[in-house]
Amino acid sequence: MRALVVEDNIQAAEQITQALIGHGFAVDTVHDGNDAWFQGDTEEYDIAILDLGLPGRDGLSVLTDWRRGGNKMPVIILTARDTWREKVTGLRAGADDYLVKPFEMEELLARVEALVRRACGHASSILRCGELEIDTATQRATLKGAHLDLSSLEYRLLAYMMNHAGEVVSKATLTEHLYQMDFEHNSNVIEVLVNRVRKKIGTQHIQTRRGMGYQLNEKG
Repeated sequence: MRALVVEDNIQAAEQITQALIGHGFAVDTVHDGNDAWFQGDTEEYDIAILDLGLPGRDGLSVLTDWRRGGNKMPVIILTARDTWREKVTGLRAGADDYLVKPFEMEELLARVEALVRRACGHASSILRCGELEIDTATQRATLKGAHLDLSSLEYRLLAYMMNHAGEVVSKATLTEHLYQMDFEHNSNVIEVLVNRVRKKIGTQHIQTRRGMGYQLNEKG
């Protein structure tokens, strides 16, 4: 999964970014409202954490323009603006959640998890696909109940495909959702990563759809 962090406070942005990376996300971070609008409008993200008081352009207008352009990615407003009127304004502008600073990082991560899984149509943090299971809250993956030792990138791939089990996912989509924007695209990198995960979960679970992409096989 890939997240966009929009925060003008450099230290706070770094803390949020590192927390999300530690929680299995690829993260892009921007500090300016104009950059935020451009990134959200041109890149694929699974969630955005959006501050409102930004240089260049206010976060509320960024959000309004994302929604006006049809962008449906989940958005959490993270701001010091704490009146009920400001919360209502943010939610009516298209935010999916609203968290007031100061905040606890665990609460932000829990809200991120909840929004991402709901956007993918899941009600629980436990995702199952045949004999495979992952807990997105603890980032623990198992096969037939046995723990799977996955690198962070391998977990990110498996979590994305578990969230989209049964769908054919192209290499381009996987690249967009697994890597940050400064990643140097290489046509073979996804293939190599998929093969690494296959060796750990069994080759039958991820099928190659020639010319289309990959599909997580629910029956295994």
